[in-house]
Amino acid sequence: MTQIMGKSFEILRQKFPYFVYENYTYRIEEDQIKVDFLFNLSDTYFFTPSLCIPRKDFYHDLTASQWDILLFHIGLIELISYWKAACSPKVVIKPFALDEKQILWFKKLYFHGLGEFFYLNHISITEKDFMEIVCESDKHLAKQTFQTQDTVIVPIGGGKDSVVTLEILQQNQEDVTPLIINPRGATLDCITAAGFNRNQIIEIRRTICPQLLKLNEQGFLNGHTPFSAMLAFVSLLSSALTQKRHIALSNEGSANESTVQDSTVNHQYSKSYEFESDFRNYVRQYITDDINYFSFLRPLSELQIASLFAKYPKYFPVFKSCNVGSKTDVWCGNCAKCLFAYIILSPFIDPEKMEQIFGKNLWEDEGMLLFFQQLTGTETCKPFECVGTIEEVNAALILTVDRFYKNISRPFLLKDIQINTEEVKMAESLLSHFESEHFLMPRFEKYLANN
Repeated sequence: MTQIMGKSFEILRQKFPYFVYENYTYRIEEDQIKVDFLFNLSDTYFFTPSLCIPRKDFYHDLTASQWDILLFHIGLIELISYWKAACSPKVVIKPFALDEKQILWFKKLYFHGLGEFFYLNHISITEKDFMEIVCESDKHLAKQTFQTQDTVIVPIGGGKDSVVTLEILQQNQEDVTPLIINPRGATLDCITAAGFNRNQIIEIRRTICPQLLKLNEQGFLNGHTPFSAMLAFVSLLSSALTQKRHIALSNEGSANESTVQDSTVNHQYSKSYEFESDFRNYVRQYITDDINYFSFLRPLSELQIASLFAKYPKYFPVFKSCNVGSKTDVWCGNCAKCLFAYIILSPFIDPEKMEQIFGKNLWEDEGMLLFFQQLTGTETCKPFECVGTIEEVNAALILTVDRFYKNISRPFLLKDIQINTEEVKMAESLLSHFESEHFLMPRFEKYLANN
């Protein structure tokens, strides 16, 4: 196999001028539903990612047309992980046709969803020119009607945000079903703490094609892709299978802030209000009127969500949102995500309990200084992680010092935090803000406002 270590973006595009979405297939078996996709990179490398959906008693049958519209779109999102290996200038779509508005919609998602990828790989290219999408088929998929009930799906990631969504909806007697992609310790432990067993949840097992990992080892391009966009399309399939109308995400208002200051590069683009709005419009125009995708926590900040999560101590031993430690189901205690979670929760949970949760006192870790500077805005770039805004990080630090370290010796990372009465009041004021840009129905908005 040809080794191309160190080859540039331009050379890869010349060597691999097109990327093809060949097709998808699905098999409905007694114990599972198996979905396979087929992509190829310039007829040289072939990729076969898959989804496996264990059958549950509460699933319903779908028509062939319903399967087609849902799986075709999941394939359109899956391909981005494989296209980025060489960033071929042409993408050929074979299964069905897209109109011009659809092509522009996906180009926008791919471009901004790969903003971090382009930035870290030093790729400078415009949304207009980074790829051309062409369709070989002239058959357009028709918008579908789905039978749905007034019930709710909540995707669970194992962190604090989805826990808050799940708890508030349950407290208000909503009929809720958790959805987990690639179940792991933290996600399963969280749904157990919430009172669910595995037979009561939707599970999707997503498999990355090993060929992509081999190409990454050879020096093909690699980097972040918009996972939440994939979750969005997969959640539509979950809604159709379970006949549950509402899909309540847990993306907060803080996700709208750019990761790189004075740019549009946002690690959390597919968690942003902009993507949520675009996706809802796309679904309504091209897929169905019968599914309601929205973020339940959109009116809130990470700081407010942390204050709500602190009310649910039963989750303290089981929740995890550290990407580094996800495979072993731990807080690694050495990454920006761990530090952010530590900062944002610290005003609401006493220091001794925080140390128990994370396994150590992160305030005393001098190796965290760079992450601390990135999170507080001293550096021009925030960590490429799902973290809150610079304003609320600094507010959390002020509140932590005011509540726990006002008259005692401070640990290393908190030594230079200056507070006064006015700053404390300003920080506390963030806890009562309710963002007006959201898509919550009145009853869901009422649940959140009451908390």
